[in-house]
Amino acid sequence: METGSLRSELKITSWTILLFSLLFFSSICSTEAYDSLDPNGNITIKWDIMQWTPDGYVAVVTMYNFQQYRHIQAPGWTLGWTWAKKEVIWSMVGAQTTEQGDCSKFKGNTPHCCKKDPTVVDLLPGTPYNMQIANCCKGGVINSWVQDPSNAASAFQVSVGLAGTTNKTVRVPKNFTLNAPGPGYTCGQATIVKPSKFITQDGRRTTQALSVHIKHFYLICSIYIAVTWNVTCTYSQFLSQKTPTCCVSLSSFYNETIVDCPTCACGCQNNITQPGSCVEGDSPYLASVVNGPGKKSFTPLVQCTSHMCPIRVHWHVKLNYKEYWRIKISITNFNYRMNYTQWNLVVQHPNLDNVTQIFSFNYKSLTPYSATINDTAMLWGVKYYNDLLMEAGPLGNVQSEILFRKDMSTFTFEKGWAFPRRIYFNGDNCVMPPPDAYPWLPNASPSLTASLIPPVIVFCAVLACLLGYLY
Repeated sequence: METGSLRSELKITSWTILLFSLLFFSSICSTEAYDSLDPNGNITIKWDIMQWTPDGYVAVVTMYNFQQYRHIQAPGWTLGWTWAKKEVIWSMVGAQTTEQGDCSKFKGNTPHCCKKDPTVVDLLPGTPYNMQIANCCKGGVINSWVQDPSNAASAFQVSVGLAGTTNKTVRVPKNFTLNAPGPGYTCGQATIVKPSKFITQDGRRTTQALSVHIKHFYLICSIYIAVTWNVTCTYSQFLSQKTPTCCVSLSSFYNETIVDCPTCACGCQNNITQPGSCVEGDSPYLASVVNGPGKKSFTPLVQCTSHMCPIRVHWHVKLNYKEYWRIKISITNFNYRMNYTQWNLVVQHPNLDNVTQIFSFNYKSLTPYSATINDTAMLWGVKYYNDLLMEAGPLGNVQSEILFRKDMSTFTFEKGWAFPRRIYFNGDNCVMPPPDAYPWLPNASPSLTASLIPPVIVFCAVLACLLGYLY
């Protein structure tokens, strides 16, 4: 009897351990994407059925970038999904799939794509008008909602076949993936929402997505289900698993020390095992390297530096007034293959709640934590003036100054308070110097205190000798 109960207890314990292990590992694998500075930011994909065809439908797929500061930069977005059945893509406008797949079973008209899991990319600027729709053909680049709302969407049209035209046959695609341009986004399941409405260019007519007609078996009526699906994708830099792309250097008027970016912040120089990983700024072969093979590649070709980062942000504490203080921000591009259009910075500093004036940058306060804590700000260039950060070289930098009003209850130059807590460039977290390397006030410097000891000893010795001589 005791043996049987013991076996049952061991069996229950084994199942408990197995269940716990499954829950533990599933929780690790299902890490959700999250951006702490933009908790509500996301990319929303709308799938609107606009027209029925003999064997399917025509849909408009639109991606809206509702993120405050994160763009989708060149080489642009890549969207993928898995068909629920055996659908094919007959044709596309404003985008194309990267592979056609096996369409050998079709005689006569050949579909644009027969893959079960198509991968779609945007068309390039300059695409013929008969292959365009509104908000297409930008090379996959989508700007952030706050910075450039008129260019915060991308769209294409897709004609789907072998899908049916009733609620029993039309199925929503699943397993959506979004690379922009690399990993980092996690997409949820598609959900049914109200049909989207579209306004014509002249603003005088509104159309909307179609509906599926369903006859209700219990009610003496018919109902329509809107065929508009929403998919929400969120970003996490942790999930992107990419190396840093920017770093921060510091300086001040009260200390001659210039704290450079940490060594190897974005990588280390290794032209022996990886030739061509960087190029010297004064190299006579610079033009041939930049304009040579691979010049259209988006792989960074950076200037050889100790930090090897494509972008460096320099924060300089410039002036101190009675009621104000002033800093200068300089952004330098060390990448010879990239012009950063619509660049932006996100800065965290406790005195951003007392910004008095900003010169030649746009500014927006961000309150990711609560409306009462205002320590985060978004900065970006003025259109047609400095919104384009040119490639590495004499023109590869932008700069501005910020004037702060002092809050006497918190303001101090001690212990690195005047320097930022965090800086993000185009949404990527920049590598900061270690706190103990920050420029310190002269009277707070341990090295300065230590350097005064030898002169004091010498002075005391001389004074003792003089006193001994006199007495």
